[in-house]
Amino acid sequence: MKKSTLVLYTRDRCMLCEKAKKIIVELQNKYDFLLEEIDIDSSDELTEKYGIMIPVVEIDGKEVQYGQIDEWTLSEAFSEKKNNY
Repeated sequence: MKKSTLVLYTRDRCMLCEKAKKIIVELQNKYDFLLEEIDIDSSDELTEKYGIMIPVVEIDGKEVQYGQIDEWTLSEAFSEKKNNY
């Protein structure tokens, strides 16, 4: 089974982003996925797309959650993916 990739769209000086990253790093021990962090300020397109929505979490290209990131929602998304294989 191929490892999932979680993408965290973030930006500097974002308290919600820092909180989300802590949750994601803890979940990485449980679900063993690749983490890619993308600063939306590095791209006008991403800044326009996500603007005030950040942090945004995508798992294997599917947007799972944005704004207030919580462990329960992300765990559910990983459990659902595992059950679909």
